[in-house]
Amino acid sequence: MKILVLNCGSSSIKYQLLDMANNAELLAIGILERVGLKDSELTHKPTGKDKYKLVKDAPDHTVGIDLILRILVDPVHGVIKDINEIGAVGHRVVHGAEKFSDSVKISQAVIDKMEECVPLAPLHNPANLKGIYAIQKLMPKVQQCGVFDTAFHQTMPDYAYMYALPYELYEKHRVRRYGFHGTSHRFVAAKAAEFLGKNYNSLKIITCHLGNGASITAVDKGKSVDTSMGLTPVEGLIMGTRTGDLDLGAMFFIMEKEKLDLNGANNLVNKKSGMLGISGVSSDMRDIENASWKENNKRATLALKMYHYRMKKYIGSYAAAMGGVDVIVFTGGIGENGPETREEICSGLEFMGVEFDKNANKGLRSKLADISKPSSRVRVLVVPTNEELVIAQDTLAIIEGRM
Repeated sequence: MKILVLNCGSSSIKYQLLDMANNAELLAIGILERVGLKDSELTHKPTGKDKYKLVKDAPDHTVGIDLILRILVDPVHGVIKDINEIGAVGHRVVHGAEKFSDSVKISQAVIDKMEECVPLAPLHNPANLKGIYAIQKLMPKVQQCGVFDTAFHQTMPDYAYMYALPYELYEKHRVRRYGFHGTSHRFVAAKAAEFLGKNYNSLKIITCHLGNGASITAVDKGKSVDTSMGLTPVEGLIMGTRTGDLDLGAMFFIMEKEKLDLNGANNLVNKKSGMLGISGVSSDMRDIENASWKENNKRATLALKMYHYRMKKYIGSYAAAMGGVDVIVFTGGIGENGPETREEICSGLEFMGVEFDKNANKGLRSKLADISKPSSRVRVLVVPTNEELVIAQDTLAIIEGRM
């Protein structure tokens, strides 16, 4: 079965087409950007063919997905002859709240529940739903499945996910920690166990998904028991433009002094803070590292030190929470491609059994590898994530009645 995986954002649509009958072969990958704006740009990479770019207006997600479907069957740039070769569509859905603890086949009842989750992820879930509605219109007979970023973390115990707020706020509004990047954390944790030849359900693993958005998860015996992101993706680690952990009193103080309303405060912690806000250089780690190392930019250096320090604190706390750790995994754009970041984070963790191999780590990018010394009690791995593969695998399992 060929499965189309869609990741719909507010102004972009990422996609992959995989042939699950042929060892999940990737047939095509691409992204449509500037959805809803003039001159939308489609970048399409079919396996075994040249990359193709097309600029054409896509005023909404339905038009955008129709454009993607057309390029998949294009005589020159396509990879299938007929759209009916697509047996199912799997969607990334950001927030499933407490309503979804696993991936599901999409029905009207499921859509209704997804709509109820919109207030918890107003920037993400509406776009995810637009993708589902677009497929319903363009391919009404195809089966669709939803895979939720929050689902993997539904195994967290209540003492880990609750906030110390009046309990009635949880009862009324379900205010609690949900966590995100669950599909990635789930994939790399299982992949790490497989790589090491160990039983996944016997390991204590700390997975570090480091990208422009970043989160860290404690995986104990195959289950998420704690994670750094909360009700929203703002909490936790320092990110590209998000604050991470922040004293709420400081936020109230800033709002008063800067005369910020709720929208202004939300924009501050989501888009103007993090590595960008500290360094004043960029939200991109590569730019910040360049400014620090080559230009001796003190604010860039401070940003890097804060980033590494916050990571170490979380790794240490999760090791304590699980009563130890067997494996630390780095993934995501920075985790996979930032050897200097990995080295800085692991430096000083010798007390907990980490013996970092600088030679194995040096220059390593986007490759599955062990970057700890053979004598290290705690294995340190780089594991490239593949959320789209997980979505396709779950979709296939649901369609075949295995989930």
